Amino acid sequence: MIRLFHVSDLHFGAEDQSALAWFAGIVRDEVPDAILMTGDLTQRARSDEFEAAATWLESLGRPTTIEVGNHDLPMYNPVARIFRPYKRYKSLERLIERPLEVKGVTIAPLRTTARFQFRLNWSKGLVTPQRLAKTVRLVEEAPEDDLVFVTAHHPLIEAGTRTDARTVGGERALRALANAGAHAVLTGHVHDPFDIEHEVDGNPIRLIGAGTLSERVRETRPSFNEIRVEGRAFETIARVMDGPDHRV
Repeated sequence: MIRLFHVSDLHFGAEDQSALAWFAGIVRDEVPDAILMTGDLTQRARSDEFEAAATWLESLGRPTTIEVGNHDLPMYNPVARIFRPYKRYKSLERLIERPLEVKGVTIAPLRTTARFQFRLNWSKGLVTPQRLAKTVRLVEEAPEDDLVFVTAHHPLIEAGTRTDARTVGGERALRALANAGAHAVLTGHVHDPFDIEHEVDGNPIRLIGAGTLSERVRETRPSFNEIRVEGRAFETIARVMDGPDHRV
């Protein structure tokens, strides 16, 4: 059995130290095959927040790939946001959208953050045609027998959570990914876990969201998802700190 730990929204700067220690202890004891981190490593994209996140992630000692979240772009420096939005990510650059070698599983990244949008709330998701085409190509090139998981920060469509994503281009992206053969899209942003199956043009695809390990909880206490893969089947278990694990 392959075991993937899907974690999101650490928000270093507003992190929950007890939740981080809890997660690290589980990683140490259970040794997952890989860690998939779907964005918002930091609270305000400060250099010290990125450094703390990098130190913590490296201490886990497991293959890790990272997506960029909206909180990982400079919030109060418009020049940096437009022209050098990922400069402070340098300590983690090698982990951003890093290819992982997990037998039987292909991870295809899809960036949903944007340095600029034609709307007031830039924290919400955006899938550009160029980024979608790149991810679709990765999905189509995956080995025929692999499960294909797309990793992004924002849910492509709403999942009924308290926080919304309002991802521009999300429905188009979901259709394209389903038709290309993706089996699931793993996301964060909303701070509550979910696993919802949709059928798009006759193709089933699951939308899976992870909770948070920060102080910024919503309906669920600090949590992460464990994705258990056996052959072509997989299930999502929400691992909740100080609470019972449950399928989502």
